[in-house]
Formats: sequence, C-alpha cells, structure tokens
Amino acid sequence: MAAIGELKKGEVLLVAKRDRLGRDVVLVKMIERLVAQRKASIHALNGAIGDSPEAQFMNGILDLSSAYEVALIRARTKAALQAKKARGERMGKLPYGFTVAEDGVHRVSCPHEQTVLQRIAVFRQEGYSLRKVAATLNANGHFNRQGHPWNQVLLHSICQDWDQRWMAT
Repeated sequence: MAAIGELKKGEVLLVAKRDRLGRDVVLVKMIERLVAQRKASIHALNGAIGDSPEAQFMNGILDLSSAYEVALIRARTKAALQAKKARGERMGKLPYGFTVAEDGVHRVSCPHEQTVLQRIAVFRQEGYSLRKVAATLNANGHFNRQGHPWNQVLLHSICQDWDQRWMAT
C-alpha cells in the first residue's frame, strides 16, 4: 500500500510475480484499481502487460491460479492437522495443565499444573473474582508456567480454554 501511495502518473509498479500482489482475486483487483486511479500501471514479470482483453484474461488466470494454490495449501494443512489430532499428537499451544510427553509428540497431564487448575476451580466455585484468584495463588506461591505472578487476564484465558475442553468431552 505504501508503494501504491507513492506512485505518480505514468509510473510502474513492478513485481517479480503476479501473486506477489496478493493471492486473493478481489484483493488483486482492488490493488489494480488503486494503481489505475493514480494513472500508473502494474507490470509483473510473469504476467501480461496492458489492459487489452487478452492481458486481462491472462492476468485473471494467473490470479485465479494463485487463489487456487492458497486453497490447496489450506486444505493440505487442515488435513495434516486433522491426521495429527487423530494420532493424538500435540498441536498448537500447549494448554495449561499439560506438558509434552517423553516422546516429544504427545501431551500428558502435568500434576503440578492440574493441582493449580483444581484450586482455580474451587476458588471460582466459592465466588472468587479472577483478580482475587490471582492474588490468592500468588500469595500461596503458586505462580504460572513461566514462574511469574498470575493476573486476571491470563486466568481468564485459562478458564476459557478449560471450559472449552470440558464442553468438547
């Protein structure tokens, strides 16, 4: 966007490949329109130059090919993550209350963190606010995974994550 903002009449925005403009057809069309409004043009080393019907057709095919490639990558990634999940392998951020197993792949319950989670649950059932839960845990020397004091924001995310895990089972 900064490059487009600097373009002057008759200048050229040069890109090595057309997919460097974007991999979303609508986004690329918006970029083309912004460049055209500045009375400049886009030249891609792998694309057609100009605004003839042939050039528009060729660039449209390249833009659709880029969008298709993104969709393929997204589908492959989703399938790989589902396969990993089906094998019970760890994915993404390790939830509080768990640690990585000795195999380096699977997650297992962390007794210390599970104890802290149980205390949080008891405090919440007793009506403690997240701020009061954090203060109580800190006062009793139960710090977070990194050894830092608890705060209500971190506890909020842990409680949400915990609620979601309970709903999923």
